[in-house]
Amino acid sequence: MNKMTGWTGRVLHIDLTSGETTVLAPPEELYLRFIGGRGLAGSFLRPQVKLPWDHPDMPLLLFTGPLVGTAAPTSGRSTVMSRSPLTGTIADSSVGGRLGFQLKRAGWDGIIITGKAQTPSGIEIEEERIRITNASHLSGKTTSAIFNAFADGRRSVAAIGPAAENGVAFSALMVDRHHAAGRTGIGLCFAAKNLKYLTVAGSGKVRVHDRQALLAAREDILRLTAASPVLMGRHGFSCFGTGSLYDLMDSRRMMPTDNFQRTRFEQAGEMNAHAYREAYQPEKYGCMGCHIRCKKIARSGGARGVSMPEFETMSHFTALIGNIDLHLVLTANALCNDLGLDTISTAAALACYRELAGDIDLTPCLLDLVTRIGTAADDLGRALGRGAQDFARARQHEESAMVVKGLELPAYDPRGAYGMSLAYALSTRGGCHLRAYPVSHEILRKPVATDRFTYSGKARIIKIAEDQNAVVDSLSACKFIFFAAGLEEYARAYAAVTGLAATAEDLQNAGERIYYQERIMNAGNGFTAMDDDLPQRFFTEAGSGDESLPIKPLDREAFLAARAKYYRIRGLDEQGRPTPEKITELGLR
Repeated sequence: MNKMTGWTGRVLHIDLTSGETTVLAPPEELYLRFIGGRGLAGSFLRPQVKLPWDHPDMPLLLFTGPLVGTAAPTSGRSTVMSRSPLTGTIADSSVGGRLGFQLKRAGWDGIIITGKAQTPSGIEIEEERIRITNASHLSGKTTSAIFNAFADGRRSVAAIGPAAENGVAFSALMVDRHHAAGRTGIGLCFAAKNLKYLTVAGSGKVRVHDRQALLAAREDILRLTAASPVLMGRHGFSCFGTGSLYDLMDSRRMMPTDNFQRTRFEQAGEMNAHAYREAYQPEKYGCMGCHIRCKKIARSGGARGVSMPEFETMSHFTALIGNIDLHLVLTANALCNDLGLDTISTAAALACYRELAGDIDLTPCLLDLVTRIGTAADDLGRALGRGAQDFARARQHEESAMVVKGLELPAYDPRGAYGMSLAYALSTRGGCHLRAYPVSHEILRKPVATDRFTYSGKARIIKIAEDQNAVVDSLSACKFIFFAAGLEEYARAYAAVTGLAATAEDLQNAGERIYYQERIMNAGNGFTAMDDDLPQRFFTEAGSGDESLPIKPLDREAFLAARAKYYRIRGLDEQGRPTPEKITELGLR
């Protein structure tokens, strides 16, 4: 690795059982094949992925990519990965903030954490100095309390809250106060190792091969971003955050309402991003190295300094559970962050509970219910904390759990975008919109417009998007910037940083390898075509359309045909399992 730039060539292994630390030097070939971030983390997870999620030898992985810490736009992200306590699939989350940036500056491409500490502990990394601390006095503390104790403007801080310590299956890891590594229960993976927090500080610089070439690639990416209405327009992400999607989903009649029983929320016009702007006058905030700055922090309305909810939270804490109190959404979002709860799964579990209780009004008790989940305060809190699928199954109404592979679905109703229905079903981490994000072409019309009410061409589109997003998470960059730029521009940035000749096709091929490896890991834990499916509701019940815009139930036969076509394109067998031939072709034996 001495001849290569962009990577440090060093990975830190921390054994919490023994307290020992080891410096690993992965072979060049591993970097070339898996790049970094999600890909490199997956290569270290695969040998242990069949272990129970809470086994001491199950690795907890935090990895950066070659672009992290450089001038490449949106290059401040990192990947946290393990096996999910909620779904049993691989668990990974691309998280912003400064964690990846500080880790890279400290001289590390990644951290592998194994074992289990005897007492609640913390890990503090400063350059090459690693300290494992006793954090017993922080047990039960909220994430805000941890950030108040450790954030000094220099260190990046990651912490779990009471939810993970109390066994909530969808608990999150909070990073630098405003960023969440949510979904799949990655916070509980930290708690299983008795790890309460992690801090990282570094002062080194990341060497790049050709700075001028990197700056030229950066300039092209910035120009493309500036020309993107979705990202930088006066109604785009930079101005309103991801909440700018709220009105769009409403107008397309695909906003999940009343636990996906309907797809239209009549009060949506009063609960949109414009309403938040008027109430809280938010300021722009972003991840390290990002000029889009899509996160928003309240400046007024009695909520100064509070994170504004993202689109998913805005939608699920209103339409999905029947709430029309704007401030209650903001407060519930802040409470979830403090407790360390994934907001999507929290709201979805509550929506499932509400449906089974007869669509009762949750507004008066919403914050109490969120607290009961995050603190496992009683039988109901503990039951909801196991996730919507487990909750509904225990009550013999599994059909009311809107999940795929046990992961609660986010805020895009699949009856309004057929590509999304495939993306949900096929995602390697369960019901996730970000694996392929077909909203980009079906709703935002980027990079090309497609008919959202057809499966024609969608199998190939989903496969290509999955591969692209896998390599984006490995570089590590932000998926949103790909509404404007493409792998062509990022291949130039990658080549400038690493000194390796690379084309967009080379990166796309690496993404295919990374994604197929995830299918291999899930197949090893018994996942098949039976798990690549959607709740029955979407095939039997219509959405809230009208004569001009009908929202029909999904055609089961068309869905299965598209899924079968995806399997052929992806190189899987008829049951969605990896084939020996494709494994050999991709060099994944």
